[in-house]
Amino acid sequence: MTVAAAAMFLLLQAPAARTLSERAIEAAQQDRPLEAEELWKRSLQLAPDLFEANFNLGFFYFSRQNAEQAIPYLNKAAEMRPKDFNARYVAGAAFSLAGRVDDALRHWRAADTLRPGHGKLLQAMAVEYGKGRYYRDAAASAQQALALAPDDPNLYLLAIKTSQDTQDRAAALAIAKRMLDRFPGNARALFEFGFELIRAGRTAEGIPFLKQSMASKEAWEEPFFFFAETLVNQGENREAMGPLREAIARRRDYIAAWTLLARVQLRLGELEAAKATLLEAASINPKHPQPHVLLSQVYFRLGDEEAAAREKALSLRLRQEDPGALETLSSRVFPDSPR
Repeated sequence: MTVAAAAMFLLLQAPAARTLSERAIEAAQQDRPLEAEELWKRSLQLAPDLFEANFNLGFFYFSRQNAEQAIPYLNKAAEMRPKDFNARYVAGAAFSLAGRVDDALRHWRAADTLRPGHGKLLQAMAVEYGKGRYYRDAAASAQQALALAPDDPNLYLLAIKTSQDTQDRAAALAIAKRMLDRFPGNARALFEFGFELIRAGRTAEGIPFLKQSMASKEAWEEPFFFFAETLVNQGENREAMGPLREAIARRRDYIAAWTLLARVQLRLGELEAAKATLLEAASINPKHPQPHVLLSQVYFRLGDEEAAAREKALSLRLRQEDPGALETLSSRVFPDSPR
């Protein structure tokens, strides 16, 4: 068959393929997923380049959280219609679901040029940029999303987090203040503003906001931990133990609180108590290296050098097994971003 004949054959198959695709949509809407899937596949056998069938079959798999099956169809649909916002948006979402950050962002960046100022897209991009350590891009996207929806408290948190990642403390503090102004009395807003004040060296100003957050009926573990950390930094080790125990009571797997409690106990000379704290932490999360780092120090101070060496070796092995534990927070530039 010549190329021209093949092209004519496919052209003649297109109406039948489109009919099958439309029947597949009806089957999906009537909760007959297996029939819908089979109809879309038959449609694509007749016309492999039918946009609707590629997009809808890809979306069918994506909606069932099956990214690997979704990606070939959605990626092809986006390549066929590169200026179709929905094709770009959903293809990016499928790549994100698969953990393929750069591929997700390439589709979403294209979608952003097609429909600038799309709030949900900007929010998704901010999160994805953060996963890839493209922190400046993340902060820019988060602040654009916040400007579009200033009544969404989650967008303030996202903008604060992305500003922290870029080490822009002034921006984080300003956004936290705007959040508190917008949501006065909100426990999370009180905490974020107090946290940023203390990080800016304005500890005396920040502590009252932390205390208000801790006193709220909506309080969670983080304000207690950060208040305890602030006390430790001020040399008030004994006073920090109460908030640390409260943080642990509210979230038992809070390893940072367990290890800070052990550090406090070490500073106070309570070696056996520190050992018990760290053994408990290690039992809660056996794969976390930090309890074993401190256990090595405790055993050394207790005179058990063999146990100290064992814990040190174990902590090193656990760090090597968890690349995230060794990853730096340095920002990167997206490959096709202006430098």
